Amino acid sequence: MTDPRDDTPLRVLHVSQPNAGGVAVYVGQAAGDQRRRGWEVAVACPPGGDLPERCMAAGVPWLNWDAGRAPGPRTLLEALSLRRLVKGFAPDVVHLHSSKAGLAGRLLRRPLGTPTIFQPHGWSWLAATGRLDTLSRLWERAGARWSDALVCVGTGELREGMRAGVRGPYRLVRNGVDRRRFTPADAAARLAARTRLGLEAAVPLAVCIGRLTRQKGQDVLVAAWPGVTARCPSAQLAIVGDGEDLDRLRGERVAGVRFVPAVEDPRDWLSASNLIVLPSRWEGLPLTALEALATGRPLVGTDIPGITEVVRPGLGALVPVEDPAALAEEMAGRLLFPGTAEREGRAAVAASAAYDIGRTVALLAAVTRDVAGFGETPAEALVDARTVAGGPVHGGVTGSGGLGGLDGLEGGVTDGLAETAGGEGGVGAVGGAGAEGAGTAVADAGASGTAGAEGAGAEGAGAEAAGVGVNGPVLGGGGAVTPPNSSR
Repeated sequence: MTDPRDDTPLRVLHVSQPNAGGVAVYVGQAAGDQRRRGWEVAVACPPGGDLPERCMAAGVPWLNWDAGRAPGPRTLLEALSLRRLVKGFAPDVVHLHSSKAGLAGRLLRRPLGTPTIFQPHGWSWLAATGRLDTLSRLWERAGARWSDALVCVGTGELREGMRAGVRGPYRLVRNGVDRRRFTPADAAARLAARTRLGLEAAVPLAVCIGRLTRQKGQDVLVAAWPGVTARCPSAQLAIVGDGEDLDRLRGERVAGVRFVPAVEDPRDWLSASNLIVLPSRWEGLPLTALEALATGRPLVGTDIPGITEVVRPGLGALVPVEDPAALAEEMAGRLLFPGTAEREGRAAVAASAAYDIGRTVALLAAVTRDVAGFGETPAEALVDARTVAGGPVHGGVTGSGGLGGLDGLEGGVTDGLAETAGGEGGVGAVGGAGAEGAGTAVADAGASGTAGAEGAGAEGAGAEAAGVGVNGPVLGGGGAVTPPNSSR
């Protein structure tokens, strides 16, 4: 018999500091789907970007949460501001997306005791180095205690969390692509797209779409491009996106490379391309990769978790991280011999069926109902630690027992942030045996302005996780079982 609670509408508040890019696309898709289910949904994010517009188009209220990307002196104020939004909206579930929302939303425990989902879209330590890497890991271990579900975007991201000692109720919900919008582009569609973009009809074209930042590795791509034109002189590279690295990359003045401002709809650039390049240093499961598959384009990407989950044999090529020579060789081979790219593109279309957005949002809705206490999470979203991590990493992925030394962490984190909020910005004194790490992590972030905050918009999955670079999903099953996203 069906439990009558299974049809109960929920009130859900999604919170995201990134208001553009892949995370914004994901939040917009999830909120729109839940709104169509008859749920009362709202999105809290900073003004600007395209996420508020996506909310309005879907009939989802947007709440102004004016948060910055990096943790620092204002983080405690951002946490209190978010707490007021939660109190005003009174949701059944708070869904925190990316590192900054995960920090602000869990800093003072669960917001007003409300069941809470945290979805990292790339763990906070991935963009950190040295001591900040360690401190970010300590915070995520602590924050997991106040998470009713940790929704991971791919097996690589989940493994990295486990190996970093982040213990909690993991749920695996693979990212998806709207295959009604992103459809196979044949030769005629390629020509039409190039006409609209003002491109030559026959030029061999590689395209890279994403934020221009260290994570996405466009610097390696630009360094590799002379190796491509040495073999294929007529080839062109379009780097589509905006970001902090734009001026530096333009300053390289490499022949055959053009920079294109970020676009809200990447379909023309996908259709116009001969291949898509993803030279990232870390990822979760990038939307661009899935959109490329659905468009019928091969992928040349780095051998890192998130990309290896997409680029299986016959769909493109994997190259080592930060290896311009290997990247150039794989790109040139496909641009010189388009038959190879066409065969891989046809296989990519078939592979895209495993990443349909409909299955993704349905599984996410089921996880959300479970967190709210209405229904159960489908077995396909539950995680077997031994299957995913290759062994009994810990006794169970639910709960937070055995964290060791973290019992005093709650006060330590709060005290450390309070000190930075007071303007001192140094390493705060924290209480509790296990508290020093995470408390100082936030305090240090106030002084340095970083602490892996770039990963708040990233959807990375630890490149350092040894042995994770496998082709294809590890867990058996289709649809949304194994690996989503992160960002373009």
